Amino acid sequence: MDFSIIADNIGIYFLGLKNTLILVSASLAIGLFFAIPLAVLRTSKNILISGPINAYTYFFRGTPLLVQMFLIYYGMGQFESVKNSFLWPFFREAYFCALFAFTLNTCAYTIEIIRGAIENTPHGEVEAAKRRHVPVSEIHPDHPAQRI
Repeated sequence: MDFSIIADNIGIYFLGLKNTLILVSASLAIGLFFAIPLAVLRTSKNILISGPINAYTYFFRGTPLLVQMFLIYYGMGQFESVKNSFLWPFFREAYFCALFAFTLNTCAYTIEIIRGAIENTPHGEVEAAKRRHVPVSEIHPDHPAQRI
């Protein structure tokens, strides 16, 4: 096996690694930023509030990421309203489309993870923490010091 091809192009591989790490880190951070409030809204009993968020998570968790990327990259250019808007300089770039698709996908999965954590927190633990005057920002369901 000839490793000279790899050795000659090692700089390209490291550039790809750098771009991948930036893309994944940014999509995780942005996805988490949007997932936290959406997960809280997803726990609402009102179907008008939780319904659209449920549809969003159902769609993005139910379709392959590659299909989502194709729809965003190739699909946005099909709409003249997008091409004529301020969004077109972003959507014509493959890097932004990948970031957008990764962010939407990450956000959908994270919404469900956080929603599950919120709904499965025993009500007694929350009441006990409130009784002990623990600030809401410090109430964690899996933190041993918070359990009574």
